[in-house]
Amino acid sequence: MASLTAIGLMSGTSYDGIDVALIETDGEQIGRLGTTGYRPYSEAEREQIRHAIAAASNLTDPVERPKVLAEVEEAVTDMHAEAVEAFLAANGMPANEVDVVGFHGQTVLHRPDRRLSVQLGKGRVLAARLGIAVVYDFRAADIAAGGQGAPMVPIFHRAMVRVLERPHPVAVLNVGGVANVTFIDGDDLVAFDVGPGNALIDDFLRLRTGQLQDDEGRCAAAGCVDEKAVERVLFHPFFGRPAPKSLDRNAFRQWVAEEGGLADKSTEDGAATLSAITAAAAARSIAALPHVPRSWIVAGGGTRNPTLMRMLAERLSPAQVDAAGDVGWSAEALEAQAFAFLAVRTVKGLPITFPSTTGVAQPLTGGVLVQGSP
Repeated sequence: MASLTAIGLMSGTSYDGIDVALIETDGEQIGRLGTTGYRPYSEAEREQIRHAIAAASNLTDPVERPKVLAEVEEAVTDMHAEAVEAFLAANGMPANEVDVVGFHGQTVLHRPDRRLSVQLGKGRVLAARLGIAVVYDFRAADIAAGGQGAPMVPIFHRAMVRVLERPHPVAVLNVGGVANVTFIDGDDLVAFDVGPGNALIDDFLRLRTGQLQDDEGRCAAAGCVDEKAVERVLFHPFFGRPAPKSLDRNAFRQWVAEEGGLADKSTEDGAATLSAITAAAAARSIAALPHVPRSWIVAGGGTRNPTLMRMLAERLSPAQVDAAGDVGWSAEALEAQAFAFLAVRTVKGLPITFPSTTGVAQPLTGGVLVQGSP
């Protein structure tokens, strides 16, 4: 099949900014991974998204847009357009050299048990502004067919692992706001959300100190892990559920606050315990995998946290644990690359979700394709 040039966009559940990535692919194999870019959110923009997440908690219809959500959706679309325009300008690339843009949008609610997953972003508006075809609303078809609508990127992870000389089985752990794992053993593919990623750590630090995150894991490194609290948190029914399964960003907030005893902990001990919960949840996921992975590749914002990476290495031992950058991948832009890949698969009518990744009954294509203006 012919390769297409695609740009992928990703604003994850940590909502720190928009990752932009260029790839060339036929939707099966990775032809070329191009340059990447990043458009950070200002604190005011982050606050807008926080308000949207709070407002979305009461939604009962995935297309419903109360005033707050409607306003933020317009803003999110503008921010993504700005990110693409700046990326094209920085790379001296005219829009007509890009075949398609994969536009994930900003997740503000993910409740597959209620057949709800809401990503803010107007694909038609983006396509018209850029003059490039856009694929958006990637999760809706899977949710409507009874799937979890997440994780979405396992098929891309498999394509990436295929070009590595690495013994199988391999697990790819993405630590964003929520953490998810992709298990790859030859052609076999299993994926699911494993538990909290960075979201609870980030929110805890923001409330305690005003910092957006635990920079380089320094706060957690200075604290002590409450192992009994970690054990209590892992009694949550989610961890015993079979895969596939997925989570909303805030799914564990109240449970972790209570069972983790965060109110009574110092900032350092709280950060250390929350980091250990993320690592322990990843280790707990092994019980739901077909085989024990021989190695792990960790991607996402969590790779910037040496304390979390150390905890992951300890709890996943004796398997080898590498950051995405150590195997030649982009730790930050991997999901943006994935949505470029998924956009091409959508254009070509190839499936993007599978029974073993989202629980949908059969492999399913997804995403809405809209052509850009001439």
